[in-house]
Amino acid sequence: MSSNQQFLQNLYDAFNKREIETIISLMRPDVKWANGLEGGFVYGRDAVREYWTNQFKNIQVELETLKFETDENNRNIVTVHQIIKDLQGNVLANATVRQIFTIENGLISVYELGNTETIQEMIQNTKTSNEQ
Repeated sequence: MSSNQQFLQNLYDAFNKREIETIISLMRPDVKWANGLEGGFVYGRDAVREYWTNQFKNIQVELETLKFETDENNRNIVTVHQIIKDLQGNVLANATVRQIFTIENGLISVYELGNTETIQEMIQNTKTSNEQ
C-alpha cells in the first residue's frame, strides 16, 4: 500500500469512528470539500466540520474501501462501498461510489465525488425502488 493509500485508509477509519477532528487535521485550512449530501462544495475546515456535525445528526454513513487508484492528474481515486442508515440503523441506501482526493504536501486540498448522485438522491431513489 502506498503512503497516500495508507493516509486515505486512515482517513476512512477515522470517518467510520466519527473522529471528526482527526480528519479535519488531515486537510488544508482552505480545503474544497464536496457536499455529498446536497451537492456543491463547502470550503475550509470549519465548514467541513459543520457539514459533518449536521450530517451525523440525521444519518449514519459507513464506508468500506474497495480499491485505490491514481488518475492521470495524480489524484487519488478511492472506490468505496457506502451504506447510509438512519439513526435507528435502518438502511436508507447502499451503493458503490468513487471518491476523489487531491493531496498536496501531505494534506487534502480537494475532495470530489466521482458520482453525480447526492446522498439525498440515493436515499430517495432507494425509497422509490423499494416502494415499487
